Amino acid sequence: MVADSPERRWRGLPRAWPVLQGMPPIERSRVPAEALAGLTLAAVGIPECLGYAKIAGMPLVTGLYTMLLPMAVYAVLGSSRHLVVAADSATAAILAGALTGLAAAGSERYVRLAGLAALLTGGMLIAVRLARLSFLANFLSRTVLVGFLTGVGIQVAAGQLPDMLGVTAASKQTLPKLADTVRALPHVQWADVAVSVAVIVVVVVARRINRRIPGLLIAVIIAIIVSWAADLAAHGVAVVGPVPSGLPSLGLPALGWHDVGALLGVAVAMFVVILAQSAATSRAYAAKYEEPFSEATDLVGLGAANAAAAFSGTFVVNGSPTKSQIVDSAGGRSQLSQLNAAAVVLIVLVLVTGPLAHLPDAALAAVVFLIAIELVDVKGMRHILATRKDEFAVALLTTAAVVVLGVEYGIALAIIASIVDHLRHSYSPLNSVLMKSPEGHWHPFPCGPGVRTEEGLVVYRFGTSLYYANASRLVEDVAALIGHGGPLRWMVIDCAAIGDVDYTASEVLFKVIEHVHQHHVHLALSSVLGPVREQLDRYGISEALGQDAYFDTPGEAFEAFNSTVR
Repeated sequence: MVADSPERRWRGLPRAWPVLQGMPPIERSRVPAEALAGLTLAAVGIPECLGYAKIAGMPLVTGLYTMLLPMAVYAVLGSSRHLVVAADSATAAILAGALTGLAAAGSERYVRLAGLAALLTGGMLIAVRLARLSFLANFLSRTVLVGFLTGVGIQVAAGQLPDMLGVTAASKQTLPKLADTVRALPHVQWADVAVSVAVIVVVVVARRINRRIPGLLIAVIIAIIVSWAADLAAHGVAVVGPVPSGLPSLGLPALGWHDVGALLGVAVAMFVVILAQSAATSRAYAAKYEEPFSEATDLVGLGAANAAAAFSGTFVVNGSPTKSQIVDSAGGRSQLSQLNAAAVVLIVLVLVTGPLAHLPDAALAAVVFLIAIELVDVKGMRHILATRKDEFAVALLTTAAVVVLGVEYGIALAIIASIVDHLRHSYSPLNSVLMKSPEGHWHPFPCGPGVRTEEGLVVYRFGTSLYYANASRLVEDVAALIGHGGPLRWMVIDCAAIGDVDYTASEVLFKVIEHVHQHHVHLALSSVLGPVREQLDRYGISEALGQDAYFDTPGEAFEAFNSTVR
């Protein structure tokens, strides 16, 4: 017997011990590349996560906490070798929208409520895994996700303008806050404006030179040095103030039933975004590198990472497409990169939080502004407009809902829009009549009154599963085909696209059979999938059709028809 290779033995390990699935055997020559990728991730992620903490209304240091235990827990339990899990702008904005009316931002109760929201979200992710409902990740379409993230980007960017300009805007909603900002323009603090512009210039120049240069980190470091050297706080520039050093303290989040009820809606919203965004990112990298990927295992990793966030005093975490791309571009090919990044953050927390006290609020606001602008997917919106104008309307509606109503209502509308968009397509399937070319190949033609496959025969294909909303289309098409055109002897319904027939559709099928038989037309079915055939047998439809009503292919049905003609 040939011994298994180390790679094979490692890949077999998760079946018995479901940890480190994102950590294939790493050759010693790969370790420096993974270490560099981890350092790059930390360099970019640290200022970003500070910004996300600001978006969430949390103490700044909690942003760093998301890159500690939650990131490490996902690295150990997750399936994807490339997905980076930490704070995320979309979930941070959703969280802030829900907690604003429940507690003062940054307060101890606010932090405990944020922990409870993370725990509820993590519990939902694990529950979905246990219930085998991971397919729910597909119910937030790419179109709606683009519109949602664009709306989040606009909302978050608009929210940073007052701090960037050194003015006060009391309103919480995006449009009123913009109006307050415009009214406050005569009172702009030019020192804050200078800090904001300097940060933006540094980041933009760094990106123009090379996207791998950690422009955000460089800008933050320069802002801290200038603020300390010039004592900007004494000149009226607001700074973030002392940031606690050391490890996060482990503890329970808020656990009252009243709090659970208040946060259940926001947990569902964050759960949906995490499910859609993380699954899409993981699938993309698994396809890129032709690697195994388990969505079910990933749900466990994401759920456990959020539970770790809840008990380590921080807020909800999500799979980040941008951070994953950063690690990939830096040469990281496994979760060792994330573990290295977590080690760097640990060192920062223990040794380097002191200088953060001198970071100007305007500089941090500019960092968040730049992060938010990247979420505004103009290219994606233009591409949707150019290719699918109806779906662009859905994306635009989602964007407007987030900006006008808020992120939590926006995600609810996004879910509804995704489902309505799906139902719209399945309600109006592309049904057709199949015809044979001179070469003997089947080709679909538009279904219309009196269309025939050949004299006396119609092979009609229904374009999707049959359910209560679209079953009437079957009735309309059959009536139009039978009631017009030349005499019809056989009608064959090709079921290749039908994956399910619900109870209402089965009742409609009985009426179709009765209608067809009343016109003395033989009704047959072709290309019926095994599970669908079992459904039709249970409903009694097979008995109503009679003997010899099923054919494996349209070609078999075609030959059977011709044999009756001869």
